[in-house]
Amino acid sequence: MRFIITGGTGLIGRELTENLAVDGHEVIVLSRTPERAEGLPHGARAERWDGRTASGWGPLADGVDAIVNLAGENIAEGRWTEDRKKRIRESRIHAGQAVVQAVEKATQKPRVVIQASATGYYGGCGDEVIIEDTAAGEGFLPQVAVEWEACTAPVEASGVRRVVIRTAPVLSAAGGVLPRIVRPFRYLVGGSLGSGQQWFPWIHIADEVSAIRFLMENQKATGPFNLAAPNPVTNADFARTLGRVVRRPAIIPTPGFALRLLFGEMAAVLLEGQRTIPRRLVDLGFSFRFPETESALRDLVM
Repeated sequence: MRFIITGGTGLIGRELTENLAVDGHEVIVLSRTPERAEGLPHGARAERWDGRTASGWGPLADGVDAIVNLAGENIAEGRWTEDRKKRIRESRIHAGQAVVQAVEKATQKPRVVIQASATGYYGGCGDEVIIEDTAAGEGFLPQVAVEWEACTAPVEASGVRRVVIRTAPVLSAAGGVLPRIVRPFRYLVGGSLGSGQQWFPWIHIADEVSAIRFLMENQKATGPFNLAAPNPVTNADFARTLGRVVRRPAIIPTPGFALRLLFGEMAAVLLEGQRTIPRRLVDLGFSFRFPETESALRDLVM
Protein backbone atom coordinates (compact mmCIF):
# COMPACT_ATOMS: atom_id res chain seq x y z
CA MET A 1 0.00 0.00 0.00
CA ARG A 2 1.06 3.59 -0.57
CA PHE A 3 0.65 6.53 1.78
CA ILE A 4 1.36 10.26 1.67
CA ILE A 5 2.11 12.06 4.93
CA THR A 6 2.34 15.82 5.27
CA GLY A 7 4.18 16.91 8.39
CA GLY A 8 5.95 13.57 8.20
CA THR A 9 9.13 14.87 9.84
CA GLY A 10 7.31 15.87 13.04
CA LEU A 11 6.93 13.78 16.19
CA ILE A 12 3.80 11.90 15.09
CA GLY A 13 4.73 11.84 11.41
CA ARG A 14 8.11 10.21 11.97
CA GLU A 15 6.66 7.50 14.19
CA LEU A 16 3.82 6.82 11.76
CA THR A 17 6.22 6.69 8.82
CA GLU A 18 8.43 4.18 10.64
CA ASN A 19 5.45 2.07 11.62
CA LEU A 20 4.08 1.88 8.08
CA ALA A 21 7.47 1.30 6.45
CA VAL A 22 8.32 -1.56 8.82
CA ASP A 23 5.17 -3.28 7.61
CA GLY A 24 6.38 -3.02 4.02
CA HIS A 25 4.28 -0.08 2.85
CA GLU A 26 5.51 2.72 0.60
CA VAL A 27 5.49 6.07 2.41
CA ILE A 28 5.91 9.47 0.75
CA VAL A 29 6.79 12.24 3.19
CA LEU A 30 6.14 15.75 1.90
CA SER A 31 8.70 18.29 3.05
CA ARG A 32 9.72 21.83 2.13
CA THR A 33 13.34 20.70 2.46
CA PRO A 34 13.42 17.01 1.49
CA GLU A 35 17.21 16.98 1.58
CA ARG A 36 16.95 17.51 5.35
CA ALA A 37 14.48 14.68 5.93
CA GLU A 38 17.18 12.43 7.30
CA GLY A 39 16.79 9.02 8.84
CA LEU A 40 13.75 7.89 6.89
CA PRO A 41 13.34 4.12 7.03
CA HIS A 42 13.64 1.81 4.04
CA GLY A 43 10.52 2.14 1.94
CA ALA A 44 9.99 5.82 2.77
CA ARG A 45 11.12 8.79 0.73
CA ALA A 46 10.78 12.55 0.93
CA GLU A 47 9.27 14.67 -1.83
CA ARG A 48 9.34 18.45 -2.07
CA TRP A 49 6.26 20.59 -1.61
CA ASP A 50 5.65 24.25 -0.83
CA GLY A 51 3.07 23.63 1.88
CA ARG A 52 0.51 25.66 -0.04
CA THR A 53 -0.29 23.94 -3.34
CA ALA A 54 -0.25 20.57 -5.09
CA SER A 55 2.46 21.80 -7.45
CA GLY A 56 5.03 19.10 -8.15
CA TRP A 57 3.70 16.40 -5.85
CA GLY A 58 0.02 16.38 -6.79
CA PRO A 59 0.22 13.45 -9.26
CA LEU A 60 1.51 11.25 -6.42
CA ALA A 61 -1.98 11.36 -4.90
CA ASP A 62 -3.41 9.42 -7.84
CA GLY A 63 -4.21 5.93 -6.55
CA VAL A 64 -2.68 6.48 -3.12
CA ASP A 65 -4.35 4.55 -0.29
CA ALA A 66 -4.36 7.38 2.24
CA ILE A 67 -3.21 10.95 2.76
CA VAL A 68 -2.44 11.85 6.36
CA ASN A 69 -2.38 15.63 6.77
CA LEU A 70 -0.38 16.46 9.90
CA ALA A 71 1.26 19.66 8.65
CA GLY A 72 1.24 22.80 10.77
CA GLU A 73 3.67 25.07 12.59
CA ASN A 74 4.45 23.97 16.16
CA ILE A 75 2.30 26.02 18.57
CA ALA A 76 4.73 25.54 21.47
CA GLU A 77 7.79 27.21 19.95
CA GLY A 78 7.89 30.82 21.06
CA ARG A 79 5.36 33.42 22.24
CA TRP A 80 2.20 33.98 20.26
CA THR A 81 2.84 37.31 18.60
CA GLU A 82 0.28 38.39 16.04
CA ASP A 83 2.71 37.43 13.27
CA ARG A 84 3.27 33.99 14.78
CA LYS A 85 -0.44 33.38 15.27
CA LYS A 86 -0.91 34.19 11.60
CA ARG A 87 1.78 31.62 10.66
CA ILE A 88 0.25 28.98 12.93
CA ARG A 89 -3.12 29.40 11.25
CA GLU A 90 -1.95 29.76 7.66
CA SER A 91 0.47 26.82 7.81
CA ARG A 92 -2.49 24.58 8.60
CA ILE A 93 -5.04 26.04 6.22
CA HIS A 94 -2.68 26.18 3.26
CA ALA A 95 -1.54 22.58 3.76
CA GLY A 96 -5.15 21.43 3.77
CA GLN A 97 -5.92 23.37 0.62
CA ALA A 98 -2.96 21.70 -1.09
CA VAL A 99 -4.32 18.27 -0.16
CA VAL A 100 -7.72 19.20 -1.58
CA GLN A 101 -6.13 20.31 -4.85
CA ALA A 102 -4.28 17.01 -5.19
CA VAL A 103 -7.38 14.94 -4.43
CA GLU A 104 -9.58 16.86 -6.87
CA LYS A 105 -7.08 16.32 -9.70
CA ALA A 106 -6.53 12.62 -8.97
CA THR A 107 -8.13 10.22 -11.42
CA GLN A 108 -8.16 7.44 -8.83
CA LYS A 109 -9.05 9.13 -5.54
CA PRO A 110 -7.38 8.25 -2.22
CA ARG A 111 -9.39 5.87 -0.10
CA VAL A 112 -9.20 8.14 2.93
CA VAL A 113 -7.86 11.48 4.11
CA ILE A 114 -6.83 11.71 7.76
CA GLN A 115 -7.02 15.33 8.90
CA ALA A 116 -5.13 16.40 12.02
CA SER A 117 -6.67 18.53 14.75
CA ALA A 118 -6.24 18.79 18.52
CA THR A 119 -8.18 18.59 21.76
CA GLY A 120 -7.56 22.34 21.91
CA TYR A 121 -10.63 22.45 19.66
CA TYR A 122 -12.75 22.37 22.82
CA GLY A 123 -10.97 25.14 24.73
CA GLY A 124 -11.00 25.19 28.52
CA CYS A 125 -13.96 23.12 29.72
CA GLY A 126 -13.59 22.77 33.48
CA ASP A 127 -14.86 19.41 34.73
CA GLU A 128 -17.17 18.77 31.78
CA VAL A 129 -16.67 15.37 30.15
CA ILE A 130 -15.70 16.06 26.54
CA ILE A 131 -16.84 13.80 23.71
CA GLU A 132 -16.76 14.35 19.97
CA ASP A 133 -20.20 16.00 19.96
CA THR A 134 -19.05 18.74 22.33
CA ALA A 135 -19.05 22.16 20.68
CA ALA A 136 -15.88 24.05 19.87
CA GLY A 137 -14.63 26.46 22.49
CA GLU A 138 -13.71 30.12 22.19
CA GLY A 139 -10.34 31.74 21.71
CA PHE A 140 -7.40 31.45 19.37
CA LEU A 141 -6.72 27.69 19.54
CA PRO A 142 -10.35 26.56 19.16
CA GLN A 143 -10.78 28.97 16.25
CA VAL A 144 -7.66 27.61 14.54
CA ALA A 145 -8.77 24.03 15.17
CA VAL A 146 -12.19 24.67 13.61
CA GLU A 147 -10.59 26.10 10.47
CA TRP A 148 -7.95 23.37 10.44
CA GLU A 149 -10.59 20.66 10.48
CA ALA A 150 -12.62 22.34 7.76
CA CYS A 151 -9.71 22.90 5.36
CA THR A 152 -9.90 19.39 3.85
CA ALA A 153 -13.69 19.00 4.02
CA PRO A 154 -14.08 19.54 0.24
CA VAL A 155 -12.55 16.09 -0.44
CA GLU A 156 -15.79 14.55 0.78
CA ALA A 157 -17.55 15.98 -2.29
CA SER A 158 -15.18 13.80 -4.34
CA GLY A 159 -16.42 10.71 -2.50
CA VAL A 160 -13.34 10.41 -0.29
CA ARG A 161 -13.79 9.17 3.27
CA ARG A 162 -12.42 11.71 5.73
CA VAL A 163 -11.44 11.29 9.38
CA VAL A 164 -10.54 14.13 11.76
CA ILE A 165 -8.20 13.24 14.63
CA ARG A 166 -8.43 15.56 17.64
CA THR A 167 -5.17 14.59 19.30
CA ALA A 168 -4.32 15.19 22.95
CA PRO A 169 -0.74 16.08 23.96
CA VAL A 170 1.36 13.13 22.81
CA LEU A 171 3.70 11.49 25.31
CA SER A 172 6.95 10.38 23.70
CA ALA A 173 10.54 10.03 24.84
CA ALA A 174 11.63 11.40 21.47
CA GLY A 175 10.19 14.88 21.91
CA GLY A 176 7.03 16.87 22.43
CA VAL A 177 5.74 17.80 25.86
CA LEU A 178 7.09 14.94 27.98
CA PRO A 179 10.84 15.76 28.04
CA ARG A 180 9.96 19.35 28.98
CA ILE A 181 7.73 18.17 31.81
CA VAL A 182 10.26 15.64 33.12
CA ARG A 183 13.25 18.03 33.19
CA PRO A 184 12.23 20.02 36.33
CA PHE A 185 11.61 16.77 38.22
CA ARG A 186 15.17 15.67 37.51
CA TYR A 187 16.32 18.84 39.31
CA LEU A 188 13.90 18.37 42.24
CA VAL A 189 11.71 21.33 41.25
CA GLY A 190 8.84 19.43 39.64
CA GLY A 191 5.19 19.96 40.39
CA SER A 192 1.82 20.88 38.96
CA LEU A 193 1.14 23.88 36.74
CA GLY A 194 -1.14 26.61 38.02
CA SER A 195 -3.83 25.25 40.35
CA GLY A 196 -3.20 21.72 39.10
CA GLN A 197 -6.95 21.14 39.01
CA GLN A 198 -7.21 21.56 35.23
CA TRP A 199 -7.64 18.30 33.33
CA PHE A 200 -4.72 16.99 31.32
CA PRO A 201 -5.66 14.85 28.32
CA TRP A 202 -2.79 12.80 26.91
CA ILE A 203 -1.98 9.84 24.67
CA HIS A 204 1.05 7.56 24.39
CA ILE A 205 2.80 7.84 21.01
CA ALA A 206 2.29 4.11 20.38
CA ASP A 207 -1.47 4.47 20.84
CA GLU A 208 -1.52 7.60 18.67
CA VAL A 209 0.06 5.74 15.76
CA SER A 210 -2.06 2.63 16.28
CA ALA A 211 -5.22 4.73 16.39
CA ILE A 212 -4.36 6.50 13.15
CA ARG A 213 -3.76 3.19 11.41
CA PHE A 214 -6.96 1.78 12.90
CA LEU A 215 -8.96 4.71 11.54
CA MET A 216 -7.28 4.50 8.13
CA GLU A 217 -8.21 0.86 7.81
CA ASN A 218 -11.72 0.90 9.31
CA GLN A 219 -14.21 1.79 6.59
CA LYS A 220 -16.81 2.78 9.18
CA ALA A 221 -14.61 5.57 10.53
CA THR A 222 -15.69 9.03 9.39
CA GLY A 223 -15.79 12.42 11.04
CA PRO A 224 -14.10 13.51 14.29
CA PHE A 225 -12.38 11.20 16.77
CA ASN A 226 -10.76 12.16 20.07
CA LEU A 227 -7.31 10.60 20.22
CA ALA A 228 -6.72 10.66 23.95
CA ALA A 229 -6.22 7.99 26.59
CA PRO A 230 -9.54 6.84 28.08
CA ASN A 231 -8.52 7.84 31.62
CA PRO A 232 -7.73 11.57 31.72
CA VAL A 233 -6.22 12.97 34.90
CA THR A 234 -5.82 16.39 36.44
CA ASN A 235 -2.51 18.16 36.05
CA ALA A 236 -1.79 17.62 39.75
CA ASP A 237 -2.47 13.88 39.48
CA PHE A 238 -0.23 13.65 36.42
CA ALA A 239 2.57 15.45 38.30
CA ARG A 240 2.25 13.14 41.31
CA THR A 241 2.34 10.06 39.10
CA LEU A 242 5.37 11.34 37.21
CA GLY A 243 7.15 12.10 40.47
CA ARG A 244 6.50 8.55 41.65
CA VAL A 245 7.80 7.09 38.40
CA VAL A 246 11.04 9.12 38.39
CA ARG A 247 11.35 8.93 42.18
CA ARG A 248 11.32 12.66 42.66
CA PRO A 249 8.99 14.89 44.69
CA ALA A 250 6.14 16.76 43.00
CA ILE A 251 5.79 19.56 45.52
CA ILE A 252 6.78 22.79 43.75
CA PRO A 253 3.91 24.12 41.63
CA THR A 254 4.46 26.77 38.99
CA PRO A 255 2.03 29.64 39.60
CA GLY A 256 -0.31 30.58 36.79
CA PHE A 257 0.82 34.23 36.77
CA ALA A 258 4.43 33.12 36.25
CA LEU A 259 3.43 31.00 33.25
CA ARG A 260 1.50 33.94 31.79
CA LEU A 261 4.51 36.21 32.22
CA LEU A 262 6.78 33.62 30.61
CA PHE A 263 4.57 32.42 27.74
CA GLY A 264 1.96 35.14 27.29
CA GLU A 265 -1.24 33.98 25.59
CA MET A 266 0.27 30.54 24.97
CA ALA A 267 0.03 29.86 28.73
CA ALA A 268 -3.61 28.96 28.12
CA VAL A 269 -2.38 25.65 26.66
CA LEU A 270 -0.89 24.78 30.06
CA LEU A 271 -3.53 26.30 32.35
CA GLU A 272 -6.69 25.21 30.56
CA GLY A 273 -7.51 21.58 29.97
CA GLN A 274 -10.18 19.22 28.74
CA ARG A 275 -11.57 16.08 30.33
CA THR A 276 -11.46 14.41 26.94
CA ILE A 277 -12.87 10.92 26.39
CA PRO A 278 -12.20 8.91 23.16
CA ARG A 279 -15.81 7.73 23.00
CA ARG A 280 -16.12 7.15 19.24
CA LEU A 281 -12.74 5.42 19.02
CA VAL A 282 -13.60 2.97 21.81
CA ASP A 283 -17.10 2.39 20.42
CA LEU A 284 -15.53 1.43 17.10
CA GLY A 285 -13.47 -1.25 18.85
CA PHE A 286 -10.04 0.32 19.36
CA SER A 287 -8.06 -1.06 22.29
CA PHE A 288 -5.47 1.12 24.04
CA ARG A 289 -2.12 -0.35 24.94
CA PHE A 290 -1.53 2.40 27.52
CA PRO A 291 -4.87 3.47 29.03
CA GLU A 292 -3.38 4.55 32.37
CA THR A 293 -0.93 7.35 33.12
CA GLU A 294 1.48 5.33 35.24
CA SER A 295 1.96 2.51 32.73
CA ALA A 296 2.53 5.06 29.95
CA LEU A 297 5.09 7.02 31.95
CA ARG A 298 6.94 3.92 33.11
CA ASP A 299 7.24 2.81 29.49
CA LEU A 300 8.66 6.16 28.41
CA VAL A 301 10.80 7.58 31.22
CA MET A 302 12.06 4.67 33.34
